[in-house]
Amino acid sequence: MRGSEPPQRISTAARTASAPRLEGPPPAPPDDAAGHDRGARIATWAKRIGIALAALLVLAAASVVLVVRHYEADLPSTRELKDYRPPQVTRILARDGTRLGELFTERRTVVRIGEIPNQVKLATLAAEDAGFYEHAGLNYLGMLRALAVNLRSTQTRQGASTITQQVVKNVLLTPDRTYKRKAREIILARRIEQELTKDEILELYLNKIYFGHGRYGVEEASRYYFGKSVRDVTLAEAALLVAVVKGPSVYSPRANLERAVARRDFVLDQMHRKGFADEVQVEQAKREPVVLAIETESLAELAPEVVSEAQRVLREVVGPAAQQGGYTITTTIDPALQAAARAAVRKNLDAYAKRHKLFGPLARTKKEPPPFEGTPAGHKVFRGVVTGADDARGTLSVRVGTLEGTVALRGAQRYNPNGLAPSKFADVDKVVRVSLIGPAPEPVVEAAATGQDEDEDAADGEARRAAPSGSPAKPAAPAPLRLELGPEGALVAIDVRTREIVALVGGYEAVRGGLDRATFARRQPGSTFKAFVYGYGIHARTLTPSTILETNPQAVAGYKPQNHDESEGKSPARLREALAHSVNVAAVSAMSRVGPSNVVAFAGALGVQSKLGADLSLALGAYEVTPREMAAAYASIAAGGVYEPPVLITKIVGPGGAEIPLPTRPPARRVMEEPEAYVLTSLLTSVVQTGTAKQARSLGRPIAGKTGTTNQSKDTWFVGYSTDIACAVWTGYDDAAPLGKGEAGATAALPAFVDFMKQAHAKRPVADFPVPSGVVRVKIDPQTGLLAREGQEDAVEEVFVAGTEPAEEAPVPEADAGAEAADGGAPEELQGVVPAPGEGPRPAEPGTAAPGTAPAESEHAPEPGPLPTGDTAPPPF
Repeated sequence: MRGSEPPQRISTAARTASAPRLEGPPPAPPDDAAGHDRGARIATWAKRIGIALAALLVLAAASVVLVVRHYEADLPSTRELKDYRPPQVTRILARDGTRLGELFTERRTVVRIGEIPNQVKLATLAAEDAGFYEHAGLNYLGMLRALAVNLRSTQTRQGASTITQQVVKNVLLTPDRTYKRKAREIILARRIEQELTKDEILELYLNKIYFGHGRYGVEEASRYYFGKSVRDVTLAEAALLVAVVKGPSVYSPRANLERAVARRDFVLDQMHRKGFADEVQVEQAKREPVVLAIETESLAELAPEVVSEAQRVLREVVGPAAQQGGYTITTTIDPALQAAARAAVRKNLDAYAKRHKLFGPLARTKKEPPPFEGTPAGHKVFRGVVTGADDARGTLSVRVGTLEGTVALRGAQRYNPNGLAPSKFADVDKVVRVSLIGPAPEPVVEAAATGQDEDEDAADGEARRAAPSGSPAKPAAPAPLRLELGPEGALVAIDVRTREIVALVGGYEAVRGGLDRATFARRQPGSTFKAFVYGYGIHARTLTPSTILETNPQAVAGYKPQNHDESEGKSPARLREALAHSVNVAAVSAMSRVGPSNVVAFAGALGVQSKLGADLSLALGAYEVTPREMAAAYASIAAGGVYEPPVLITKIVGPGGAEIPLPTRPPARRVMEEPEAYVLTSLLTSVVQTGTAKQARSLGRPIAGKTGTTNQSKDTWFVGYSTDIACAVWTGYDDAAPLGKGEAGATAALPAFVDFMKQAHAKRPVADFPVPSGVVRVKIDPQTGLLAREGQEDAVEEVFVAGTEPAEEAPVPEADAGAEAADGGAPEELQGVVPAPGEGPRPAEPGTAAPGTAPAESEHAPEPGPLPTGDTAPPPF
């Protein structure tokens, strides 16, 4: 026996394997062993499920990342929200803050969150997003609830947008209801919450949302519905504003007050339920009646001409930023005077229409003017023939040459003040003036018939190419036409002291987009230009009020000008008389003495910027100017001879509240010395006291001015001033048609001046023109203009610039006998003078005699006449 070898250890596994066992099924394991195996299997499956879930989570996370990256690829940047400037309203105000008009692409006025009252904020939160200040931009429970509803309905029916998400949708995205847009919205909402404060997000929302009727943001909505700023709304009004947001077309109080009030009460209940208002406040708000502001919107405005100019100036000053709006432009317009000016122009034009029977009913006469023949085109006035009427549609059928058109009488109230039906407004075959509102419609041509021979000769082919293809054209649809029966007018009024434009009227209608004739219509000024001829003569010491001027057309060889007053022209007249009675030959005589080029420079220095010709026809207003220029020039005379550019825009404030610098206004410049300007003013008062503008005496105060009438009365004017206001009035047809027999500046323009100035001076004390130093008064002989003789009974007192008064005493009448016969020839400086188109006659046709010919066409200035000997270059002013 080997007792030194230790016993070998046998493992349990080997022992079990080597143990004897009986044939047959293995013995059942004990109970504790079975439980151990079951736990092992559960653990194994749990492990597998955990791995699967982890894999799914990883996969889901990866999917989310991929989806986010997919939608992030072209997302807009949220940084722009920091400096976001939504389109706003630009307001144009009168000098006293009255609104003249507004410019906008979206009618919005931005207000800062600190200016919005708490009741508006809380009503918004109660109705839209009560947890806005608690969540991080997303309402997850609401999103799950909306998702379930949308999945059940298989379409997008419910949203769960927070205020943050609505800002994203309205500012950065489109309002489309798609899952793609919703995913982008969620991503951006999270970003915005990280970059903006809650107040900044709420401010964006309240200024962006739409409230119906073209109003965006709470400020414009409050002004529209309640006529006041959002800063002043009550709790009930705040709730009503918020109620509109859900559906402006449904819940607007102007569309359905009952439904709007019900929605308002719901918002108030939500405020109580959320703890934003107590029960007493809510009940009081519900009992508050809804008081809506009166709607003032209309196509007609107080001063659309001023609004258009303000828009032009804004573009010049700020450039493309003007399109975004948000500016406040203050003008010099006086609302009361602007209204008076518009009323005066309309009253004057209506009086003309009454004199010439331009109001309906329009009866056909035996001598109707010839209608237009041909095809009308362009922005012109044509004579058309009334062919019928449609009372149901309210239209008048008019044929203009080859064109058939219709006039909608609802747009012709000016000529149909009694609201006559079309069939009662005008007789068939009545000739009326009309213009095309738009381009004439093209006739419809049917397709050509097929089956024509292809081997026709070349001549036939050319004929086919020259003729319209297809069957005869179907008549085109009637073209829209506009009645142009009466003339137009313009009025400009300037404060003499400040040179601010206090009223500006460019036409009968007060509609945005109309022609501002006061600023842009260039028309011949006629005899109103004589003030500059005589004014320069006084300035140059060439003329005085007592200067004797030739007035007889027969005294000028080869030139037979027509004087305004046929009773004049029998003998030479003093300058004062010639101006008062608008004697044309006297003005030409004066022009020949002072030199046309000098008068051109003088008028330009006073404010006439239009191009003027340096010829003798200028004396009768042959060259075109604007009413605004004439008002500015006469204001310079009224101000003692000092020119300052008229101003209309005084201040522009930007969206941020900072004032925008305006172009520097040129400094004032003296054109005439005060004594010279006073003498010219004194001469112009004679036009009112004894001359062509006696109607202005009804104003009961000193007025200086001048009437103007061009050939065939195509342009009629009155330009004048008091110590306070200078005013220019023009009346005429846009196409330079004659105004008709009996019309002149005194009848077609002066009445508007008188009506306006009466209103403008209603509360002003009567004041005479102040007499400056350097003016002397002496008695003169009315026949010769020389010093009156001692004890002369018919002597008249005259004013002079000191040093220009006559020094020679007038001879006794007997010594002057025969002087007129000896001096009957024409002045040498007038030989060969061509006629002016203003108030003079038309030049004779070649080979015909000049006397008795028709007046020249006013829209064509004559050829320049010869300059007088010694005409010097224009002096500096």
